[in-house]
Amino acid sequence: MTKAEIIQQLLLQYRALIERVGSLDDAAFGRAPEPGKWTPGQHLDHLCRSVRPLSLGLLLPAWVIRAVFGRANRPSRSYDELVSKYQAKLAAGGRASGPYVPPAEVSPAQKEALIAQLNQQVALLVRRLNRFSEQQLDQLIIPHPLLGKLTLREMMYFTSYHAEHHRVF
Repeated sequence: MTKAEIIQQLLLQYRALIERVGSLDDAAFGRAPEPGKWTPGQHLDHLCRSVRPLSLGLLLPAWVIRAVFGRANRPSRSYDELVSKYQAKLAAGGRASGPYVPPAEVSPAQKEALIAQLNQQVALLVRRLNRFSEQQLDQLIIPHPLLGKLTLREMMYFTSYHAEHHRVF
């Protein structure tokens, strides 16, 4: 995908998730589909926790990202390859950890604020992503807590798929 296509996909996936969460009544927002699974509110909180640091990281100039994390030593994977790698990690027991884990309860009173926060972070992410060239998307790498070092292009693929993955409630 080109950068423009990635941005279109990011906006589409997050808009669909936000519309879905926004349409839920309070009971559904706080109800997990089965024991041990996250509620829609927890999914929303998790995505806010995931997109914000990425958006902040894209504030850094390319030379700083390169100096801190290095350069890619391989071509970027395709969207499908990246999604397959993520699904394999999940199947092997990979889960969100540390600061990406939502609290035990996300109340319906938090829904509108979380939706606004996610909308804002996605808009910032897109704006900041536009600063990077197509070439930089394949040259610069950043760490993912489960997938390891990814090119910026792969991280955007993941971020787009991540919204789809969490729209399962």
